[in-house]
Amino acid sequence: MNAQLHHLTLDRPAATRLENEQQAIAVARKLAERFGATASRRDHERLLPFAELDALSQSGLLAITVPEEYGGLDVSNAVLAEITAILSEADSSIGQIPQNHFYILEALRTDGTEEQKRHFFARALAGDRFGNALSERGTKTVGHYETRITRDGFGYRINGRKYYSTGVLFADWIAIFALNEADRLVMAIVPKETEGVEVIDDWDGFGQRTTGSGTTILNDVHVGADSIVSHHKGFERPSTIGSVGQIIHAGIDLGIARAAFSEMLEFVRTKSRPWMDSGVERASDDPLTIARIGQIAVRLEAASATLKHAGRKVDRAQIATTEEEVVEATLSVAAAKALTTEIAIEATNTLFELAGTSSVKLGLNLDRHWRNARTHTLHDPVRWKYHVVGNYHLNGVIPPKNGAL
Repeated sequence: MNAQLHHLTLDRPAATRLENEQQAIAVARKLAERFGATASRRDHERLLPFAELDALSQSGLLAITVPEEYGGLDVSNAVLAEITAILSEADSSIGQIPQNHFYILEALRTDGTEEQKRHFFARALAGDRFGNALSERGTKTVGHYETRITRDGFGYRINGRKYYSTGVLFADWIAIFALNEADRLVMAIVPKETEGVEVIDDWDGFGQRTTGSGTTILNDVHVGADSIVSHHKGFERPSTIGSVGQIIHAGIDLGIARAAFSEMLEFVRTKSRPWMDSGVERASDDPLTIARIGQIAVRLEAASATLKHAGRKVDRAQIATTEEEVVEATLSVAAAKALTTEIAIEATNTLFELAGTSSVKLGLNLDRHWRNARTHTLHDPVRWKYHVVGNYHLNGVIPPKNGAL
């Protein structure tokens, strides 16, 4: 076996083995309370959350999607999305970092060999973190790649340059996506310290500032054959790889919306002044303000319910992975992604609309919610979610099979 698969992470405490979904949610809430207390400072000073990610590893939450037959909890995707939302409400950068981790675990579940599943699921249960070297700049579209994997004796070599490598700075393992000699997309999983891998902390986006989404340079990186997953196969047949990845993104946006809503309520109750023509003593008694807050609350509830509903459909598609079940899950997750994107933008805008001028002070850093929502919702365009859903219902066109659906 390739020595790369013997890589172990020994410098952190063993991860907790969670026993049920209720415990997982409780652990997420406890961590969120801790993360939320320092989230604004981390954003303002761009302090990368290494200690927080270690706590997340030790909590056992990074193994909640490991299948039961490999010793995992295999939580419902509705629970996965809710845990993501809980963490993202506290700190949306921390909520986003494990998104690629869970995507990789789903890709392994779908197309990994038995040996790969046993090994990498065990590492997830031990608290190891998986990062993603996927996206590239300068290609025709986000779905095109120039990174190549070529044969070299009994193994392979990878050369290329990746951008938006969310989570790689904090990772123990990097899943590198590259085109093989047949132009098929494969996923090669290597230890982060592998020779030829260079991770650069150069992410300078105005939102999601501490996700570590920088550049990964791959210079003649050696990969053993038993570290390679035929990722393209997951999109040549019905699978839930895209749905799992997307439902986590929706959970991140929902968490941002909840955070903005909470900040808005507190500010309006305690600091905002009523408008001079309102005839009331407190901003919280202004009927127009009350109605607007009610609108946001209703849309938050709708987005939450849709996300939970979509999670149950993904569960069914994972059990019975037919074209029909996968399409149902894809459409439902697309709906959830559209609603959570829109409420994240609306809630973060309305925070300032109702809180008033004093809420824009730099010291409050309330703009981080809008910056985070605006940045994260650019991950993939919601306008294409509507197109996919509409084209299916109107013309019977099956949704494309890719990681963005």
